[in-house]
Amino acid sequence: MKTFTLVTGAVYGLLSVILGAFGAHAFKKTLSVEKLTSFETGVRYQMYAAFFLLFAGYILKFETGTEKWISWLMILGCFFFSVSIYFLSFQEVWNIHLKFLGPITPIGGMLMIISWALLAFYFYRTRA
Repeated sequence: MKTFTLVTGAVYGLLSVILGAFGAHAFKKTLSVEKLTSFETGVRYQMYAAFFLLFAGYILKFETGTEKWISWLMILGCFFFSVSIYFLSFQEVWNIHLKFLGPITPIGGMLMIISWALLAFYFYRTRA
């Protein structure tokens, strides 16, 4: 789980830099200002998750269920949050109806919040 968390954090970071570069250049011509702002929010939170996963992967031993859930919730939460925002940002460009993804975004955000809370609980409990 440690290796998976670290690799996922690195991949999330890599993808957020790539997507951020596209957002800053290529997508400016494609997306409205409002959609580009949403897209950039997804990129920013993906980078936050990348740093979180690298940090958690480095300090946690993944011996307990709590430690594993800290990682899983951030991985899944980031995926649901950011990917749903990316797709919603492009629905007009692709001319497809993706409104059903709207509720996925806050679910992803909630998973990320729970992951942060579990990390705080872990620190409190272990007095790290």
